[in-house]
Amino acid sequence: MPKVKWTATIAVVFVMLFGLYSFNDDKRNFEIIKNLDIYYTLFRELNSYYVDETEPEELVTTSINEMLESLDPYTTYIPESDMEDFRFMTTGEYAGIGSLISKRDEHVVIAEPYEGFPAAKAGLLAGDKILEIDGKNMVGKSTPDVSDMLKGPANTSLKIKVERPGEKKPLTFELTREKIQINAVPYYGMVDDETGLIILNNFTQDCAREVEKAFLDLRDQQGAKNVILDLRANPGGLLDEAVKIVNLFVPRGMEVVSTKGKVKQWDKVYKATRQPIDTVMPMAVLISRGSASASEIVSGALQDLDRAVIIGQRSFGKGLVQTTRNLSYNAKLKLTTAKYYIPSGRCIQALDYSHRNDDGSVGLVPDSLISEYETLKGRKVYDGGGISPDILVDAPKYSSITFALVAQQTIFDYATQFVLDNKSIAPANEYKVDDATYNQFIEYVKVQEDFKYTSRSQQKLKDLIEIAKKEDYYSKAEDDFKQLEETLKLDIEKDLNLFRNEIEELLAIEITKRYYYQKGAILVGLQEDKELFKAKELLRDKSQYNGLLNGQVLSHAGDKRSMKE
Repeated sequence: MPKVKWTATIAVVFVMLFGLYSFNDDKRNFEIIKNLDIYYTLFRELNSYYVDETEPEELVTTSINEMLESLDPYTTYIPESDMEDFRFMTTGEYAGIGSLISKRDEHVVIAEPYEGFPAAKAGLLAGDKILEIDGKNMVGKSTPDVSDMLKGPANTSLKIKVERPGEKKPLTFELTREKIQINAVPYYGMVDDETGLIILNNFTQDCAREVEKAFLDLRDQQGAKNVILDLRANPGGLLDEAVKIVNLFVPRGMEVVSTKGKVKQWDKVYKATRQPIDTVMPMAVLISRGSASASEIVSGALQDLDRAVIIGQRSFGKGLVQTTRNLSYNAKLKLTTAKYYIPSGRCIQALDYSHRNDDGSVGLVPDSLISEYETLKGRKVYDGGGISPDILVDAPKYSSITFALVAQQTIFDYATQFVLDNKSIAPANEYKVDDATYNQFIEYVKVQEDFKYTSRSQQKLKDLIEIAKKEDYYSKAEDDFKQLEETLKLDIEKDLNLFRNEIEELLAIEITKRYYYQKGAILVGLQEDKELFKAKELLRDKSQYNGLLNGQVLSHAGDKRSMKE
């Protein structure tokens, strides 16, 4: 073909493609304008003629939230009124009294004062019912309403009137609000002669610095030769902090994570940019179904770079990047703009939202959707959502009565009563619920008239009876059904003894928290921690540890079946 004709052909094709692109672009813009106009006219008609008065702001907020929910769980609208909570989620910092609160019937109660902050220093206790704040009645108010009253500028004072169990008259406390910075590392310490543990609760600003300080103290001052990083139930947070934490343990220049999205200019590769503090100490990372986002970047990168052994359950599977965009009237839109990819090339994000467990974590993933990748040393790993551990440890399963004792706050209420009767207990790392205390707890639960629970067996039988009645089988086997109902009839005392081990641990944690705050509760929880025991055992066995990292020992991360947990 002559050069002139060839050039002309290319020009025609280019014009056609450009015209098609412009047509599609124009069509999309027209669809946006058309639907916005429909929305405006619909809202106008609704506001003018609906039979009852409408709340415009509430209607628009509902429509926005429903629209965003149809995309993914993480693209959210943040009105100006929620900005304080948003800042706390990213910085871990706010100004207030330093206490967790919760709703109980008509009252908001102090659930957990934080050690060293105004609520604890003033003498507020878990179980105190808030009656008034600065003379304003708080009975019947919602938890957010009370929270707003407790928060405020640092160095401002407030008065709180509370009703305390065991006290005949209300008590009044005067407090001064402080800048509350929740430490992302609530605990670190030695768990045996050679092994240090660092618990990281979230990825807020400067958390990498806290992890570094903890590690150096464990290694240089306390003699740790192995380290365990606990990321269980850590929901994530700031991406930069996750990269910095991985950088503490891998050589400078190593890729940690990359992001890829629609706007290619925003795609980015994050690498370790500084000299690490340790690249050789044996390391285990604990994860659970609640470990998400930044937790998955850290555990996934350390797994892909063969720097640590991952222990626990498959993580949540949240590998979406959110960017905050400014909107009118000081509102913001937190929207998903990209996905996370760890060094092997795996995407952390679950493949779809239809294969989720009840808690939102990754559920069953069909083999056909799973792809194989390799770690730095050639170990096989798979995508499909979340990080699959090298060593799988089943998550604890709790009975119906245990769920009820927690949900109905029966354990919480008993601990409040326990504190009134006991001025002190053994040190947190030694405390155990003895027989006398547990028997007292049983008697306490038995007299709680409003305590109710249903076993799974009872619920299944109830469903079966309903089906049998619909299909006309019930009358033919009515005696058998009634006998089975009697057999499955709940016996609170029997169940409290049957499931004592799991109930006892939760009871010990709640009691210890009242005397030794969060650190005390953590120490009690570590006493019977299966994942921690497994990690210590592995780190002591260097041949198994090295074999896992070198691919000589089969791990769950290298087993496609582990994606079917």
